[in-house]
Parts: sequence; structure tokens; C-alpha cells
Amino acid sequence: MKFENVSVSNSQVFPEDQARLAPTPTRHVPGVWHSNGNPTAGRQETSLNGSNSSPKIVLYSHDTFGMGNIRRTLLLSHEFISEYPGASILIITGSPMIHAFRIPKGIDYIKLPCLDRFAAEHYGPRYLAGCPEEVKETREAILRESVLRFNPDLMVVDKRASGIDSELLPTLHALRENGRHTKLALGVRDILDEPERTRKVLAGNGSFEVIDEFYDEVWIYGSKGIFDTTKEYGFPESVVRKTFYCGYLKRPTILAKRSDGPPRILVTTGGGGDGSDLIEAYLDGLSTLPRNVALRSTVIFGPQMPQERRLGLLRRFDYMADVNFLEFEADITNLYAESDLVVSQAGYNTVCELLSFSRRAILVPRSEPVREQLIRARLLAERGFFECLEPQDLTSETLISKVLEALNSPTMPASDVDLDGLPMIRERVRTLLNCQRRAA
Repeated sequence: MKFENVSVSNSQVFPEDQARLAPTPTRHVPGVWHSNGNPTAGRQETSLNGSNSSPKIVLYSHDTFGMGNIRRTLLLSHEFISEYPGASILIITGSPMIHAFRIPKGIDYIKLPCLDRFAAEHYGPRYLAGCPEEVKETREAILRESVLRFNPDLMVVDKRASGIDSELLPTLHALRENGRHTKLALGVRDILDEPERTRKVLAGNGSFEVIDEFYDEVWIYGSKGIFDTTKEYGFPESVVRKTFYCGYLKRPTILAKRSDGPPRILVTTGGGGDGSDLIEAYLDGLSTLPRNVALRSTVIFGPQMPQERRLGLLRRFDYMADVNFLEFEADITNLYAESDLVVSQAGYNTVCELLSFSRRAILVPRSEPVREQLIRARLLAERGFFECLEPQDLTSETLISKVLEALNSPTMPASDVDLDGLPMIRERVRTLLNCQRRAA
């Protein structure tokens, strides 16, 4: 058994060749800021149509449970800075893990007080539980002041048109009242929850009215052929007209040399907040295998797994010599590339990574408090992309049996899925910015 408590300094979300030296300290003249200490290197305001354009872009990610929102936000940020090297990109996020990722030049972030999800559509402070109203007001104020003062050309909002508990609405109204010309795009993953519940939520919280009033476009990070989001969730025609199916968001991939030896299994549950039962079932099953069945496993607990649960698993299974335990890894590209099989939940980002690498996988989806993962896992399993183990059927025996079956199967997983989400988003951003005229 090997356990690695991965340090933040060694974690990275972008390839090493994307890392830049820190910029030259900025020289400050009262009332004037210059980029890189050069008074002549100010931001170009006159045009956003050429290769030298330098748009200002805000990405707002409320971030409550898991790692999916912030990973998706960072992926989009990297895409934007690659398309517009002179851009200034500001992430406004509630993720408690944003500091663990390598942030390239041109991108910075503002951290909101953390929230947690306690039930479907029920959120509260993660760490400051004694002052929920103060946390709500603080998040609203940070959002409003940051966006107004940054004055972006484009703002991309993740999943919730009004933000958590409508915390973004004051900002949206302020942009309009102050005559700003910020373009607004709402990014929505393929599946939110079961259709009936989602229709009620969207109708009850006024999401469609907010989209109609404030947003220029809606981007769906999925394929209409797998899940018809606008139909299943009852989008009104006015919203359908500004909605674009972008495709799934392909992740950067690498080719790894497969070393001789036992098959390599990667077990990951994203943030890990509710992933301990899956990890325990896998390790229990692994412990029952006869000596002539060898597997080399890497288990990632996730930063949100309760410490007591993580330490309990380590105490029980620390004798396993062929298991490498990781607490957290910001970039698991190499682990995907080296694996023969992945055992995971069915979060959006995990599924995109699996599709990008064309990896065999056994999905054990979360089914509460929302059924997003369960629906996604079933749909993709029906189309031959992955195996799905229903959460109520999770036992050590059934899981390890599926692992062995998958390793011995000659059938390769299906690969005909739309992974052109990022090129499509680049096209949509160009369209929005090309018709942009900044406020005076």
C-alpha cells in the first residue's frame, strides 16, 4: 500500500508547457493601472475582431458539491485564453479547491464563501453555518461589485441563470441599469435531474424568465441525440431559439506506454463527498480475489471525503501492496492514460474524461439527492459506452465481478459521441464578441 497526500504545489490542471513565469510586478500610478509595468501596454478597447483582440471575460461558477463545476470552468477558461492570448479572464467561484489548480497567465479568480448542498435545491454555508444571511449578502455583494468594476465583454454563467438562491440577480440588473453591454451566456450540462422535478424547479424559480430578459445564448454541453434537454425540461420557444447544443467537452488526452504486468484499475469518485461506499466495495471485492488474480489499483479518495471515513479505509486496507492511495490529484490525465479500466461515479466531468480517453469503465452513479448521474449512466450504458452498476445493486461481489468481466471482454466501448463542445463554444464566443461594442 502506498498513500500520497498530494501537495498543492505539485498539482496542475493544465499541461506543463502552458505554465508561465509570474508577470512583472505592476507599477501603480495613482488612478492608473498598466499591464506588466509598461504604460504603453494598456488594453485595446477599440476592436474585438482581430487576432490581437483582448476581451475581458468573467466565468461565474457557484460551486457547492463535488469538483465538476470548477473543473468545467477551468477547462473553458483555458480554452478562452488559448483562443484569445491577450484576454483577461476572471473566475468568480465558491469552490474550496480552486487554489489547488495551476492557473496560467491571463486568468485569475475571486473566491466566494463556500456553500454546501444539503438536499435538492437546499443550500447553506459550508463553513460559516452560524451566519447564513451574512454569507448570502456577502456573496451577492462580491458578485455585483466584481462584475461591475471588471466590466466584462462576455460573462459565462454555469448552470443557474440566477445563481444559487438568486444571488446573481442583483448583478444582472446592475449591468442593465448601468448601460453595460456585457454579453451573457448560460452554460448547462447535458442532464440536471429527472425531467418532472427539473420542470417544476425551472418554472418555480423563474429561470426561463431570467434567460428571456438577460441572456443572449444558452449552451448545452451535451448531445441532443443522447438527451434532448430542451424537450425533456420544457424549454419555452423563446429560450429554445437562443439555445445551442454544443456537444460534450473533450478533455486533453495523452498516450501512455502500457507497461507489462497486471491490469491497471483507476477508482475515482470526483470530490469524494459521497464516494466512500464505492471505494469500500471495490477494496472489499479486491481482498477476496485469489492470489493468481493480480490487479494494480489506484484509488483517489477526493478532497471532500470526510477525514474519519478516509482514515478508516486506510486502516482497513493498508496491507494491500498493489493499491496506491491518493487523497487528491488536480490533473489525473496520466492515470486515465495508464489505466485499463476505470471504476467511477457518473458525474458530467468524469464521463467527459472517460469518453475523451475511450476508456472501459464501470459507472456506479449517485442517485440522490438528484438523479442526474443515474440518468446519464443508464443512457450511456444503453448505447454501449460503459457498464452501469445500479447504486442499489452495489456490493463488493457484484462490483469485483463486473471488473473482471470488463477486463476479459473483447468488446471495445462505443466511440460515436459528439465531443466537439469546445470548438462549438469557441465559435459561439467569436459570434458574441464580434457583435460586441463596449460601453464608454
